[in-house]
Amino acid sequence: MTIEQVAVVGAGTMGNGIAHVCALAGMEVVLVDSAPGALDRGVATIARNLERQRSKGRISAVERDGALGRVEPATGLERVSRAGLVVEAVPEIAGLKYEIFEQLDRFAPPGAILASNTSSISITAIAARTGRPGKVIGMHFMNPVPVMKLVEVIRGLRTDDATTEAVMTLSRALGKVPVEVRDFPGFVSNRILAPMINEAVFALMEGVAEAEAIDTVMKLGMNHPMGPLALADLIGLDTCLNILEVLHRELGDDRYRPCPLLRQYVAAGWLGRKTGRGFHDYDGVR
Repeated sequence: MTIEQVAVVGAGTMGNGIAHVCALAGMEVVLVDSAPGALDRGVATIARNLERQRSKGRISAVERDGALGRVEPATGLERVSRAGLVVEAVPEIAGLKYEIFEQLDRFAPPGAILASNTSSISITAIAARTGRPGKVIGMHFMNPVPVMKLVEVIRGLRTDDATTEAVMTLSRALGKVPVEVRDFPGFVSNRILAPMINEAVFALMEGVAEAEAIDTVMKLGMNHPMGPLALADLIGLDTCLNILEVLHRELGDDRYRPCPLLRQYVAAGWLGRKTGRGFHDYDGVR
């Protein structure tokens, strides 16, 4: 199965990154977001990141311009009607994803693959909202998408072999390394990562050490490229909280209980880099 046009639903951090790598790989991309302002910011981010790659000698000016020219912004889901693959990249809220997949099932071509960039929500449950569960799969990209190599490819209970193989092949064409995993809460990445971040927040709340010290211990002592609190700020504290709530609810284990300090920061609107303040200050840098 050859996929020539991809639609990406959601122009935020993950969505514009997915659109970026697909366009750079030569595919026509429709980037969909119901909010025109978010769509404008998403396209601007793609342009900025492509220029950064050009300035570092990783791509040419011709490649930069070609990729940007292959990204078509749109505000309506009906614009996915010619896509061979649709990748949903909206916030980690189950009800929102269910609603979008119900609509995508109506608008996307009958043979199109519907993929979710979800980091924790059941692909089987998402697929059940469609009339094509065999064509629904998880494509969990890592942030920042243009840089990180991994894609977790998550098979739901009814995902068929052809869909899985097509997504594995496409991921490799994007320069990624796909890893197939089963449909369990949090999959592999967040089943392991989210509790580590949560424990770091507990250590901060309990006064074991300051945020910078906690991150330094993990960077220098465990050879992590980024400390867990800085990583949470990059991911978005609201997303971290959503993931932990899914793990806690679906696995029924209190080791996934979100730290009260994490809930407090989210309630305060301190969501990390995207708001300029999380466990660290970013001086207004988004």
